[in-house]
Amino acid sequence: MMATPLHAKDPEAGFTLVELLVVLVILALLAALVGPRVVGYMGQSRVKTARIQIASYQTALELYHLDLGRYPAQSEGLAALTSAPPSATGWNGPYLTKEVAVDPWGNDYVYAANSDGAAYRLLSYGADGKEGGEGDNADITP
Repeated sequence: MMATPLHAKDPEAGFTLVELLVVLVILALLAALVGPRVVGYMGQSRVKTARIQIASYQTALELYHLDLGRYPAQSEGLAALTSAPPSATGWNGPYLTKEVAVDPWGNDYVYAANSDGAAYRLLSYGADGKEGGEGDNADITP
C-alpha cells in the first residue's frame, strides 16, 4: 500500500481568504503610493500642453500681424487664423493647419485684442476655468 504524500496538491485547492486579503492590502498600498504621483503628472502635462498651444497660436498671430499690420480684432478672435475675416485685406492664411482647439481642460482660450489691433492678450484660465488661482487652477500665460 502506498502512502499519500503529505504535501500532495489537491486539484480543487485554491487561494485562502487570508491570502486574497493579503494581496488586496498590498494592491491598496501600491495604489495609495502611486496614485497621487500619477495625478500630479497629469496636471503638469496639461499645463505644458496649454503652454505649447499658446506658443503655437502666438506664432500664428505674429504671422497674421506681419500680413495685415494688426492682430485680429476682438470680434474676429482666433478664428481669423484659420479663415479670412471679411475685413481682412491682405490675409495670406490660413496661419494654422487645424481649427483653434480648446485648452486641455475643455475651455476656450481667452483672446483679447486692443481696439487699434496693436496688441493682444492670450491665456488659459487653467483647470478651474476662472481668472486667477494657484497650482493647476492658475492662469497660463505665455
